[in-house]
Amino acid sequence: MEILGIDIGGSGIKGALVNAETGEMVSERFRIPTPEGRKPNDMAEVVKQIVDHFDYEGPVGCGFPTIVKNGVCTSAGNLDASWVGVNIDELFTQATGHEFTVLNDADAAGYASMNYGVGKGKKGLVLMITIGTGLGSGAFYNGILLPNFELGQIPYKKYKKIEQWAAASAKERENLSYEKWGKRFNKFLHYVELITAPDLIIVGGGTSKKWKEFSHLITIETEVVKAELMNHAGIIGPAVACLREQHHGHLNLSTNG
Repeated sequence: MEILGIDIGGSGIKGALVNAETGEMVSERFRIPTPEGRKPNDMAEVVKQIVDHFDYEGPVGCGFPTIVKNGVCTSAGNLDASWVGVNIDELFTQATGHEFTVLNDADAAGYASMNYGVGKGKKGLVLMITIGTGLGSGAFYNGILLPNFELGQIPYKKYKKIEQWAAASAKERENLSYEKWGKRFNKFLHYVELITAPDLIIVGGGTSKKWKEFSHLITIETEVVKAELMNHAGIIGPAVACLREQHHGHLNLSTNG
């Protein structure tokens, strides 16, 4: 079964067809820049363009870069403030004519690793940490998603949230070496370990490509491994999630006479 997975980011919206059994992408990735302003209706139009590009029929899974509770955006993150309170499932379902299941992007990436990557078959509490503009986190207990486990939101010193100090954006903003930034990321992992006592931590996101540059600085007791699926996880994960998570949008089946 082939399912369309869509990965929504602050700079680009990407989609591809995924084999739900193997987790392999079976089409080329199609990308459209995220509309300037990042407002709901504008982004919904781009999502429709991606669905139309694949001439696709069926349910769609979508990773979204904010907290998503029962299909509703509860925090704007790096998007426009008008997203707060929007039922994303409903918006995208009505815009495209396809049932959408939308979940947090780190949760979506975690789904990919837990079903097709290094997390497959792992028991206990497994955390997926994605390093990018922020620090995303997805949590799975015995393979079951615990949604919106937003560990990057932990306050730290003068910072409203620790991701402002330890994410890749902080490294770029302050022009930090991997050695200096890696110590910050390790500090974040120490707090994660103290609070959640996980059995395994999987590190993904764009910065994980440079794993060899900072992995030696990770000193926590919990096993920490690099995600294998890299950037494709944001597309593969939501594709399989739409088969397992509840959909919170409804198709308008009325027709115009």
